[in-house]
Amino acid sequence: MDSFAGQLLVASRHLGDPNFCRGVVLIFQHGSQGGLGLVLNRPGDKRISDVWERTGHEPCQNQQTIFVGGPVPGPLMALHTIERLSETEILAGLFLSTHKDALDELVRQEKPFRLFAGHAGWAGGQLEAEMEVGGWLVTPATGEEIWHDPEDIWRLLTQRIGLGIIAPKIDPKQIPTDPSLN
Repeated sequence: MDSFAGQLLVASRHLGDPNFCRGVVLIFQHGSQGGLGLVLNRPGDKRISDVWERTGHEPCQNQQTIFVGGPVPGPLMALHTIERLSETEILAGLFLSTHKDALDELVRQEKPFRLFAGHAGWAGGQLEAEMEVGGWLVTPATGEEIWHDPEDIWRLLTQRIGLGIIAPKIDPKQIPTDPSLN
């Protein structure tokens, strides 16, 4: 079995789970026992400054939104670009952290990061079964999607995946610059 770690799952229009409607999930762990990921386009209703002191940290003024990483409760997780604060490298230059001290340092600096409450999880074989019935589209992740506007990333990726499917079959001169105009 191939691992989907480092891939983006893009919810198809046929995926019935409301937790993932138009969702984009970065898979950070996947194997025969199952998979774990973070939903990249679900900003929550809390800001870091609103909850930071309640999580056992010193107060901070960071006004960034905490994202809803998925329906499975768990520790706060951060995607970021600072290697020395990392626990896992997901892509070249993109790291995952859950340790309290690393998260506290991340929220007090200016480098790009996103903080997530909860995550997405699949039991062994579950994700593959969902893909087999057309619930998910898959595309390799790049650093730019991680920081993309959460309101627009699903549309951007579905267009890119769709173009990758149809483009090899048509003459390049026939491909419109904006396929959404069809």
